[in-house]
Amino acid sequence: MAAGLELLYMSVAQNLSAAQDALLCFIHWEMVVHGYRCLGTGDQPGENERKSEMLPSGWNSNKELYSLRYKSQDGISHILLKAIMVENTMILNAMDPKLEQVVDVTLKVADYVNSDCLDSFEKVYKNSAELSSLLLSRIISAFTGPKEKPRAMRDSPQSHDPFRSPPHHPHTNPQPNWPDPLGPFAAGGADLDPLGGRSGGGMIVDPLRSGFPRAGFDSSSGILSHLPPGAVPPGARFDPFGPMSSSRPGPDPDHLSPPGYDDMFM
Repeated sequence: MAAGLELLYMSVAQNLSAAQDALLCFIHWEMVVHGYRCLGTGDQPGENERKSEMLPSGWNSNKELYSLRYKSQDGISHILLKAIMVENTMILNAMDPKLEQVVDVTLKVADYVNSDCLDSFEKVYKNSAELSSLLLSRIISAFTGPKEKPRAMRDSPQSHDPFRSPPHHPHTNPQPNWPDPLGPFAAGGADLDPLGGRSGGGMIVDPLRSGFPRAGFDSSSGILSHLPPGAVPPGARFDPFGPMSSSRPGPDPDHLSPPGYDDMFM
């Protein structure tokens, strides 16, 4: 239980005549503990108001409706706190008039106050820790500015989020990582290249690579005695023809001579 609540309770004990009085006294002290001071009763400010930790005069004159105004010590937050009794339940409503922000919580009085022990501070409250936590999470925190993250959290890298969009850098233009080094539009290049020079395969068998290791063939360099250099555009589909040797092989000595081979007019 928050220190100082007993002193507050004893200062108003003679005016406590209902269980909801004791409950509102507890709520008031929670506001004080978390940096608020009471300005007075009612919806509108009065003359010569000052911030105080004490409950103002006439705060419990109406047992069905309590209305208190608070201001944070830094002067930023203003809260109009109203407690409306509906049978044995208190509906606690808090609003910042400037921000038009409203929050509320419903409290069953019997869960937190022993109505038969209003004259004994040691026995009057129960489930105090639960009530404090509920008021902080549902009422007070709603009007508190965002807390700064601990340094360890600020310095640590963000965890991977598969749904997070990658950061946008408008001044950078990274090059695409194309799988084919010949260009982004070379889809199916392996099938369109008959010699398989792009990605290790083609539609036809390269006669120059039929099981025998030899240097690659560049059709754009021309074919000696067949095509001049540049006759075949680089990368164009080309089926080589004829022998690739620089000289024609001579006749085999075992071949038969054709009829009339010694006829000069043949």
